[in-house]
Amino acid sequence: MTLIGETAGAPPSDAIKDGTDASFAADVLEASRTTPVIVDFWATWCGPCRQLGPALEKAVLATKGKVKLVKIDIDKNPAYAGQLRVQSIPAVFAFVGGRPVDGFMGALPDSQVKQFVDRLAAAAKGEGGDELEELLAMAKESLDLGDLGGAAQAYAQVLRADPENLKAIGGLARVYLQGGEPERAQEVLEMAPPGAKDPEIDGVRAALALAAEGASDIQGFQQRLAQDPADHEARFELAKALAARGGFAEAADHLLSIIEQDREWNDQAARKQLLTIFEAAGPTSDVAKQGRRRLSAILFS
Repeated sequence: MTLIGETAGAPPSDAIKDGTDASFAADVLEASRTTPVIVDFWATWCGPCRQLGPALEKAVLATKGKVKLVKIDIDKNPAYAGQLRVQSIPAVFAFVGGRPVDGFMGALPDSQVKQFVDRLAAAAKGEGGDELEELLAMAKESLDLGDLGGAAQAYAQVLRADPENLKAIGGLARVYLQGGEPERAQEVLEMAPPGAKDPEIDGVRAALALAAEGASDIQGFQQRLAQDPADHEARFELAKALAARGGFAEAADHLLSIIEQDREWNDQAARKQLLTIFEAAGPTSDVAKQGRRRLSAILFS
């Protein structure tokens, strides 16, 4: 592999290197304590690896030393790939502080590869609080993309440095909640100091409360609505049942339908339940943002 030489403004000569199981501790674990390190697990027979490799190298070189890349042929070096449970390649992991904090599998478009590398480069600019903020941003992005494993790793990394970080506690609790482990989510919430307030923590608590109501007979309520679309009670109970199973978007649609037809129904029960769903989904979620726009349009039309 030919690298750009160390001319003015060029990256250091060790920005990209071929790694081995024997050199992993030094090249990745130790090196990532000072500079973020991306590990690219690949093999010579892997077509997508040949597609991804050049994009990764280009993006890393563009950071001018803020991020390093270690490429590991899993056929020759299977140990760490096995420890990281790599099941398909290409598999990419970002290490910060000696631990994996983000990653992806499969070949991505060049633009997404650049975004992935640039996030790590941005994290390298700051120390302490700035680094934690970057880790939180990476965790949130992973969570939004449905990468629960990557999000959990990043949130856990923050909590190792700051055990009472409310955003990380709330985020990790939501990871467990979305993963179908409400008991673990509750355990994580209990890590928060007594009386602590944070929108994400409040949101997970609201989601757990909705789930505790239990998922009723969805099919039965759907049949009632099919017979009478104006049956607000059936629609309301259907929304509650959907929300209990995490179907916040569909539940919000039903509640907005009730409000649109009769905003005062049952002492504004639909509106109150809708606000709880917005909180449970998260204040910055699409469910909350789009739902609030629709609610405003209904109320002020």
